[in-house]
Amino acid sequence: MPKFRVGLSAAFTRADGKPTFPSYDIGALTAEGIELATLASAATLTADQVAGFDAIVLLGERMDAASFPGDGRLALIARMGVGYDTIDTEACTAHDVALTITPDAVRRPMASAQLCFILALTHNLLPKDRIARTGSLGWPARLDHHGMGLIGRTVGSVGIGNIGAEMFRLLKAFDVRMIAHDPYADPAIFTGLGVESVSLEAVFEQSDVVTFNCPLTEQTHRIGSAAMIARMKPAAYLVNTSRGPVIDQKALYDALVENRIAGAAIDVFDPEPPSADEPILRLDSVITAPHALGWSDQMFATMASVNADAIRAVAAGRAPDNVVNVAVLDRSGFKVKLSR
Repeated sequence: MPKFRVGLSAAFTRADGKPTFPSYDIGALTAEGIELATLASAATLTADQVAGFDAIVLLGERMDAASFPGDGRLALIARMGVGYDTIDTEACTAHDVALTITPDAVRRPMASAQLCFILALTHNLLPKDRIARTGSLGWPARLDHHGMGLIGRTVGSVGIGNIGAEMFRLLKAFDVRMIAHDPYADPAIFTGLGVESVSLEAVFEQSDVVTFNCPLTEQTHRIGSAAMIARMKPAAYLVNTSRGPVIDQKALYDALVENRIAGAAIDVFDPEPPSADEPILRLDSVITAPHALGWSDQMFATMASVNADAIRAVAAGRAPDNVVNVAVLDRSGFKVKLSR
């Protein structure tokens, strides 16, 4: 019987051969009889590139319906992170392939990233940084950049999933009022965290800081619409570390240049990466990051651990944890793959 083969994203290795994410290490799997190889570099993987692998570990690559090989071997796609809008989940199920994600790896790093953005915005960190570099003639400008205290302010979230819940846990220390809109969340989550369940409109109208903690789906595409952004307070801030297309980026830009909201912090864009002449990048009221603010040694080390556990489970004939397309677990074709 051939070895269980795992294809690793080409993004794991730099052009000079050094690891892109040094703390991401699943090399111990080789001592367990599992073979590791590097996938060809491609924005969207082809069936030929995926053929011959029992599992693949992906970062940003896309998998569409044509990406699945006909050899019937692929049983697992282990996606790094929690977003899976780059993967055709229906095609995964149709081809008896489990798609897993790594919620434990991103929960705290991404919640911390949101908190970083919130504090940087409300303390006017970037303007003050620029002022500090101007010398004695520039320092009087600091009088024009008082921050917003968080005690008693309202922080709202569109979505209250894995990361959103962790963000609220961290925010409790700041004595803020916490509200969220999530029609899919268990009401017990709101109660346990002390978060008020409100309408989508209320999140935008009442929040001093609006955050996004929702996946990108047909329902959430541009949920941060021009109409919703127009409901925000003039002194409010918007933070997006979710996915770029959950916000109408042009509407956000217009609100910022017209001073209808105070500022924004965005780690994600639409499209991504943005062009160098993207207008929103030129605004002093905006803090940006290249879809990497939450990246840390601990994040990638935990991703490795979670992915390795998923690979071990499938290689041993067990269903892995953190499966997105849970319907695949009952399919006879998937069960046959596990039995191998």
